[in-house]
Amino acid sequence: MPGARSEGADPSRRTARRGRLVRLGRSEAWHLSIAAAGGTVPRRALYRASSMGVLGALLNGQLAVAVRIGARRRSSPLVSPQVPTLVAAEFPILAIEATLAALTSFTLVAPLGLPWWLPLVALAVIATASAGLRHLALSTGRELWRGLTVLRKLNGGSRVIAFVLLAVLAQIFRNLVLLHAVGVNASLFDAVAVLIAVVTLSQLPVGPSVGAAAAVLILGRNGVAAAAAAGVLLTATGTVGGLCFLGWASADRIWSARRRRADPGITSDDPL
Repeated sequence: MPGARSEGADPSRRTARRGRLVRLGRSEAWHLSIAAAGGTVPRRALYRASSMGVLGALLNGQLAVAVRIGARRRSSPLVSPQVPTLVAAEFPILAIEATLAALTSFTLVAPLGLPWWLPLVALAVIATASAGLRHLALSTGRELWRGLTVLRKLNGGSRVIAFVLLAVLAQIFRNLVLLHAVGVNASLFDAVAVLIAVVTLSQLPVGPSVGAAAAVLILGRNGVAAAAAAGVLLTATGTVGGLCFLGWASADRIWSARRRRADPGITSDDPL
């Protein structure tokens, strides 16, 4: 029946839309952070570099950052900040994500049996670290601290927060849609807890199994098989969406290279 097909396809469409919002939010936040540090990298070129992080993310989060930064420097070395500045430009985004995780870490108390006061400790630690970043952002004279420039500006900092928040909310509701799609009776707090677990475990070299591991860790009490299936689906849909992003970037890179060959006056640092 047409209605049944439409209903069945609806979760996949909603997941795809939220996946695009995740990549848009993180890429735009990175663009704002680099622009504040003095980089004049065109948004389109930066999005192409951001897509390269998909390959590294298949193994762990740190590798994704390294691949993304390497792609950015290699593609437009004249308009990109130095590597230390690019590394520091990641810190404001990570600080915002860590703060959001600390604020919502109470969702981990029940599933993991953690002490009730542990989220308060985590929040205090993150708040102290964020204050330290703010202090360093006001420092001058070192190439590394230029990457924190966005923290000095109220407008730039608030826009970065908005885009990171957009990406995080999109991930939470994407998790919720997929958990319900496989029959897991998960709440909004469960979806938040799964996201925190995924991000935490992705810092380890566990590879594509991180989604299943996080889902079982948080939702295993409701049935290991269903939780593992939900985790596999989380990883699979995220990987497919990331590969689509990478495919767009590769096609756009080929188109840009052809334009440069057709017009020798265009350099690799021109805004294509």
